[in-house]
Amino acid sequence: MQERDRFESVASERAVLVRVILPEDPQEIDPLAELTGLATTAQTEVVGTLTQRRNKPDPGAYVGKGKLEELASMVKLTEADVVIFDNDLTPGQTRNLEKGINVKVIDRTELILDIFASSAQTYEARLAVELAQLEYSLPRLKRMWTHLSRYNMGIGMRGPGEKQLEVDRRLAEKRIHDLKTELAGIEKRKARQVAARSEQMTVSLVGYTNAGKSTLMNALTDAGVMAEDKLFATLDTRTRRWQLPNWGPVLLSDTVGFIRDLPHRLIASFKATLEEARQADLLLHVADASNPSALNQITAVYQVLTELGIEEKDTLLVVNKIDRPESVSYLDAILNRYPHAVAISAFSREGFEKLAMSVSDALSRSFLDIDVEFGVENGKLMAFLAAKGEVLSRTYHGERVTIHCRLAEKYVGRISPEEATIHRRSQQKRKGEEPGAIEEVA
Repeated sequence: MQERDRFESVASERAVLVRVILPEDPQEIDPLAELTGLATTAQTEVVGTLTQRRNKPDPGAYVGKGKLEELASMVKLTEADVVIFDNDLTPGQTRNLEKGINVKVIDRTELILDIFASSAQTYEARLAVELAQLEYSLPRLKRMWTHLSRYNMGIGMRGPGEKQLEVDRRLAEKRIHDLKTELAGIEKRKARQVAARSEQMTVSLVGYTNAGKSTLMNALTDAGVMAEDKLFATLDTRTRRWQLPNWGPVLLSDTVGFIRDLPHRLIASFKATLEEARQADLLLHVADASNPSALNQITAVYQVLTELGIEEKDTLLVVNKIDRPESVSYLDAILNRYPHAVAISAFSREGFEKLAMSVSDALSRSFLDIDVEFGVENGKLMAFLAAKGEVLSRTYHGERVTIHCRLAEKYVGRISPEEATIHRRSQQKRKGEEPGAIEEVA
């Protein structure tokens, strides 16, 4: 069963946008700017907007009675086909709204799911979107059958309708189970693939949707990935080799963009796609300096990273699009709050030298300054340290050798206590020491 077909696309429709602003919501210059961008990405013509400030949503229709009447008048006046809420609605609220204004009503999550469905290119992404849509639609199946009650479900039709509803529910639940099983297998394979690349340092691009991650990846690696000025242009992870100046090759991955109040279903469904970010040695958090809501977007990304359980991972904030005229008025505010951020333009490549230097420094922080003491006969361990780390000195004590080196923390764990003793030094390299210098004692 193609549950995707149960959702009528919002494409080519006339829409009225609505947002109820609650006390805990972030302060924004234009509270409907993001929803307008989402609606435009979904190829919808925005014909009207409406906002209301409330301490809490109305339990029946989310908006108050007066605003509902105002919304109904606006829908009629603009001849809108759909009303899109920048809030998440319960099935009951959606049903009451549709009764009150006589057009289709969708909420923020349903709109994002629709955009993801149209943007998904790979088999894995399509499975993830279908799972998220089915989990969203399951409690709303009754609403999807309201067309029967309006036109055909009079006396004598209630039984078949209710029976069909139960059939659909069982089919949806089975499909959800099958999708979760298949995606779990994909997630395990993805984890093995990412783990197999652990020999190399990995950097993952994360950030708000349309912040310029794909453009930056193209500029750094000549990857040739699709980069469009629209929300959620990238849903699939791509990994390319980046020749980092003064460091060497690292693996750079692009990931799906985040957004404020990203549906939890999508986060769960895209676990395999986000595996690159989970396993990365460093996250490059790309932010859009030209967006008036940049500070709120940066906060939203950190919230998503927290939901993914990777908020403690080493992260470098990269403020992109500084070449745009509108960035001038917002850039100082961003850098004042985040003084260690790196300002760049992925389009003009301004700031790339500082970015490379900052990434090199950040990756170096994951290295430990250690002394490894072991028997001189262990040539395998000696070769391992030379291949994976930076050997600073060797000191011999008869049948024992102590190698002072800088080694990535993930490799330190591979040295067993039975074959060597490890002593940690400070993180900073000692002055005057040359890489590879040999100290021998009689």
